[in-house]
Amino acid sequence: MKLSQIASALNARLDKGSLDSGIIDSEIIDIEITGLNGIEEAGPSEITFVANQKYASAARHTKAAAVIVAENFPVIPAATLRVEDAYLSFARSLELFHQPLRYAPGIHPTAVIDPTSKVGKNAHIGPYAVVTENVEIGDDAVLLAHVVIYRGVKIGNSFFAHAHAVVRENCRIGDNVLLHNGVVIGSDGFGFAKTKEARWYKIPQPAPVVIEDDVEIQANSCIDRASVGETRIRRGVKVDNLVQVGHGSQVGEDALLCSQVGLGGSTEIGARVILTGQVGVVGHCEVGDNAIVTPQSGVANDIPPNALVSGAPAVDHKLWLKYSAILPKLPEMARALRAKIPKE
Repeated sequence: MKLSQIASALNARLDKGSLDSGIIDSEIIDIEITGLNGIEEAGPSEITFVANQKYASAARHTKAAAVIVAENFPVIPAATLRVEDAYLSFARSLELFHQPLRYAPGIHPTAVIDPTSKVGKNAHIGPYAVVTENVEIGDDAVLLAHVVIYRGVKIGNSFFAHAHAVVRENCRIGDNVLLHNGVVIGSDGFGFAKTKEARWYKIPQPAPVVIEDDVEIQANSCIDRASVGETRIRRGVKVDNLVQVGHGSQVGEDALLCSQVGLGGSTEIGARVILTGQVGVVGHCEVGDNAIVTPQSGVANDIPPNALVSGAPAVDHKLWLKYSAILPKLPEMARALRAKIPKE
């Protein structure tokens, strides 16, 4: 694919770079691009991108044919594709070279589909997949090997489930939902009541999980069902690997739950919230719209909208930075304080 074609596809302004690059306009337009690579690894037939200013120096020395950059990025020797959002354009450029795998419609002879279930047009059902009683699945579904859909599940169009994903009984899933390997939708919530003999009595968890449209849930994450009400993942949510969403939780539109996030039961996560890696949220807490919680923080109280919080327990990020600056000095401060205390 020629560089000019990529520029057109990305709606990018093609800049030939600094004059000492030795490349003339016609040569830039006709360069044949074979793929994309990192800023340091890219070769003369590849393009790369810079979305962070700390890589500006690397961009000046890259061997790439062209670099995807923001409109205000400094001039560099290499040709540049100037766009409004470099990271988003990089994602779109990847699609030009790496089309998703297509699975031909058909049902593998080892798959089991109960006669009471309905599967829409153009479905691909892989080896040993199981669709149990009274299931409804829309058009263009892909169920790869060993996917299991329990009884009473309702699923919309363009559903894609990688190998060993499981959707438990009576859960509801919208359109364009992607489940990666080992995802479990509708596993039992962690609910137990203690008897007078100090034993744990299991609380039934019959309420479904609801996954709305355009949700992606990555490998080995679990979304638990509730005893009453429902657990709901709203439109556009993206869930990373190894995430636990507790029973009865609500996750707002376009939220991001990064790797190893854990939500206690009945947690409410607002729209566009970002919970970064290993964040834990205590049950019954509310995190307001657009809030960001930094890695390994523990949320024990409600977080207001638009907040940036850190630490355990999580506090305003600027306050946490002050805590962190003082922490290494505590031994020295303690020694100085003890020296000032009169001895008896």
